[in-house]
Amino acid sequence: MTIPYVTLDDPQYGEAVQVAPLIRRVICRNPSKFTYHGTGTYIVGASEPGSDVAVIDPGPISESHREALTAALAGQRVTAILVTHCHSDHSPLAAWLKEMTGAPTVAFGPHARSHGWVEDDTPDELDAEETKAAVLAEATGEAKVEETLDFEFTPDIRTADGDVAASGAGWTIRAIHTPGHTSNHTCYWLEEQRALFTGDHIMGWSTTVITPPDGDMRDYFASLQRVKDLDPAALWPTHGAPVTDARPFIDAFVQHRLDREAGVLRAVRDGVTMIPDMVRLLYVGVNEKLYKAAGRSVLAHLIKLVDDGLVVYEGTQPGVTTPYRPCS
Repeated sequence: MTIPYVTLDDPQYGEAVQVAPLIRRVICRNPSKFTYHGTGTYIVGASEPGSDVAVIDPGPISESHREALTAALAGQRVTAILVTHCHSDHSPLAAWLKEMTGAPTVAFGPHARSHGWVEDDTPDELDAEETKAAVLAEATGEAKVEETLDFEFTPDIRTADGDVAASGAGWTIRAIHTPGHTSNHTCYWLEEQRALFTGDHIMGWSTTVITPPDGDMRDYFASLQRVKDLDPAALWPTHGAPVTDARPFIDAFVQHRLDREAGVLRAVRDGVTMIPDMVRLLYVGVNEKLYKAAGRSVLAHLIKLVDDGLVVYEGTQPGVTTPYRPCS
């Protein structure tokens, strides 16, 4: 089943664009292989002065994005700052927005620091200085952001699945915990429009990278089903265009992952033991710059296959440089 990707042809950087009733979006100019055209910060609520609004995924440290949000929010009351997860293209600007507006930050929790094992070639944690350097790196006033982690973010309000995360005149947003991409990943459900702000959980332009140990493929499958059960009218990812026919799109995402998992298992059974070789076999035609990210998703599939009793690994822990073999 082919994924019916959707594209965003005109990012309209720095403008607060009304994309749906009660929904505006401001896109940061931080395009990359992980962010597509850039981070789309959503403002939920009426656009009239004096209205109560919530902001979803304030974005990276970027002076131009800060100025665009300041202009977009002028005369309005920000009552909540919602964060889907703590990658540095989503959460770092929350601290500034909280200081400017006095609104509390809201999320499932900070990025998890310990998972029982540490990946062998890509540490799960960056120290504070490395993280700060990554999120503050700017060129010509624009942030250079990839999938680095924001360990400085800790929400003022921690939400559980189904909690009301924010509300205002004519709108209510509930938190939908969707672990997989990260363990704290949360989508936000705008009840009145049956619209789901999906962060990086589901994107219209690309599949989502699942990076162990914090990312978990089994959790990701379960979270895709959780979203499908909501039967959303529209999915609004932080990167890219909305998905307006959600159920078949999610079905295609699930089938893609199942096909990939079957390919990984077939490769192991055919004697391919190392992840880099699996990536070259399974990702034919994919830009080699994406091979490292692909290897992380293959690792996530292998960990699930190990848990399913179909694959074993050599050594003390699963990793990108670990040999894998089929169970006898």
